[in-house]
Amino acid sequence: MIKKIFKGIVFSSLLISASFTYSQSNVIHVKSPNGKIDMALESGAKLTWSVKHENTEVIVPSTISLTLGSGEVLGNNAKVISTKKSKVNTTFTTPIYKKESVVDEYNQVIVNFKEHYGLILRAYDDGVAYRFFTNKKGQIIVESEEAGFNFSKDHKAYVPYVRDLRENDMYSFAFECDYVETPLSGFVKDSLAISPLLVDLGNGKKAAVIEADLEDYPGMFLTRNNQTKQGLKGAFAHYPKEERMGGYNNMDYMVAKREPYIAKTNGTRKFPWRAIIISESDKDLLNNDMVQKLAAPSRINDISWIKPGKVAWDWWNDWNISKVDFKAGINTETYKYYIDFASKNNIEYVVLDEGWSEETDMMKIAPSMDVEELINYGKQKNVGIILWASWYAINQVLDDAFIKYSKMGVKGFKIDFLDRDDQKMVKSVYNIAKKAASYKLLVDFHGMYKPTGVQRTYPNIVNFEGVKGLENVKWTANDDTPYYATCIPFIRMLAGPMDYTPGAMRNATKADFRPSNSMPMSKGTRCHQLGMYVVYEAPLQMMADSPTAYMKEQESTTFITKIPTTFNETVALDGKVGEYVAIARRKGDIWYVGGLTNWTSREMIVDLSFLDKGTYSAEIFRDGINADKDPTDYKRETTDVTNTDKLTVNMANGGGFAIIISPKK
Repeated sequence: MIKKIFKGIVFSSLLISASFTYSQSNVIHVKSPNGKIDMALESGAKLTWSVKHENTEVIVPSTISLTLGSGEVLGNNAKVISTKKSKVNTTFTTPIYKKESVVDEYNQVIVNFKEHYGLILRAYDDGVAYRFFTNKKGQIIVESEEAGFNFSKDHKAYVPYVRDLRENDMYSFAFECDYVETPLSGFVKDSLAISPLLVDLGNGKKAAVIEADLEDYPGMFLTRNNQTKQGLKGAFAHYPKEERMGGYNNMDYMVAKREPYIAKTNGTRKFPWRAIIISESDKDLLNNDMVQKLAAPSRINDISWIKPGKVAWDWWNDWNISKVDFKAGINTETYKYYIDFASKNNIEYVVLDEGWSEETDMMKIAPSMDVEELINYGKQKNVGIILWASWYAINQVLDDAFIKYSKMGVKGFKIDFLDRDDQKMVKSVYNIAKKAASYKLLVDFHGMYKPTGVQRTYPNIVNFEGVKGLENVKWTANDDTPYYATCIPFIRMLAGPMDYTPGAMRNATKADFRPSNSMPMSKGTRCHQLGMYVVYEAPLQMMADSPTAYMKEQESTTFITKIPTTFNETVALDGKVGEYVAIARRKGDIWYVGGLTNWTSREMIVDLSFLDKGTYSAEIFRDGINADKDPTDYKRETTDVTNTDKLTVNMANGGGFAIIISPKK
């Protein structure tokens, strides 16, 4: 028998509602089902919210409001006219995720205010969330939003500062951010950070500031609250007024001027969730479902055509293959070689990245490419083709491109250089996803803001970048990538899947690493790269290195291709932000275990009690004894295990491990 995900839980929904007039107290409390979290909303001259976890003050009173173009401030002198309480305990299926279903249990209060607006408050066992809603006629202009996150102490935070701006617009960039550990008071004044942003509350507890169900509205950045100096507040890109080409290779659609408001939208609507995820230990962050729970349900009725899988990727390895009789590059012969490699190794897709078409006109195919021939060749080999396009190029011809290439048999698009999350871009993401679904096309968004739940709403979106992935090692020497690699599972991955693009077969020590465009390498060990295929969530997961490199390392390649990209169950084993991480995931009756460490070597004990009874065969890839000098050194071994066993795994500096555990028949 396979261990069930939710043993002992009755899958039921209980809804208890009551509507009553607000009187006496001006404070509304919502407690989590387990009673540990208390969320409070206080109305008066200003509307404020606060959060406690047991005796820990998580958020102290912080002002929230929406300012409309009419000058009305939703939140000032708020008059409560009614509240409606409910308790919900249900589940929903998640077929393209790290588990097959999610328990959705929370207590909720809907608060209606006098001026045709209100708030929805939710308390879960692992956090809280609130969202505004309005019931106004016609359209409204949202001039600004006040979203406050004040903390009681000057806690340490992991701040992902905005970097690599696209020219002079502080809200246009690639959403690839390092983490800077700093006290909240050290948050650089007048700078921006993205969410999720993690705060260390002490005593092992962490709080992550995040948003969800972002639709037809700009994304939330975070900046310092200069009044408290130990708090954060939301910041939002204003709506584009004038746009022009610019940015990298002139492929971005830059904002030249912005309107004095952040959104023009329907007067009757729900606004995005503002949420705090609360964990009692770091490892709890590794298996959190808050964004899934707050997201709008799927709008695609039939998802049977959506096939997650791995992708042989060309751009990172610079189309660099050897021992062939043709000139490798962006041409039909090279891609046939990639397709042959994918077919032999049971890799589901090949992506044709930048260069297969004109950069700003994707209807014009490069003379060296026969895309239709490649699609047909891929069909014979059971390999699907995914096409790269810049957002600007595809947005100009969206319907024409989807009609043309879906008829050819293309499986989807990797869409790059969005580099914004203002209202116009967010609206475009939903529009592209909806239209792509109508043509049964997958979408992998690059140059993209972090996911906020649209992957549940449109599950044909099978991955997002919004992470400082492996591509950066091609040009950056000084980044501490093993540290970053052990931060993102606890922080960025809270938002959803991430296209980090692992799989480097040339692996280097800190001392020996150097950037290279055509022969790129990774920092850390081979097993560090293998571990990422288990640890990192990515329904569409890239294999970044070249077919030549993978064929030289066939043992590692075969192991990688056996690891699925979606799972039935996830178990967080152990971890500490920025230091190490270990996760187990189940697909069917097979378990996959992965671990990563920073530049500190360490011994890890892997407790196999998550297994059911019986005897299993474990295929283990661990760092070799000499991996500290030669990071390509690894040891593969097989051994029998049971659920009473504990495996001791030594990870080298910048190391990792990966294990496949199969039941013995």
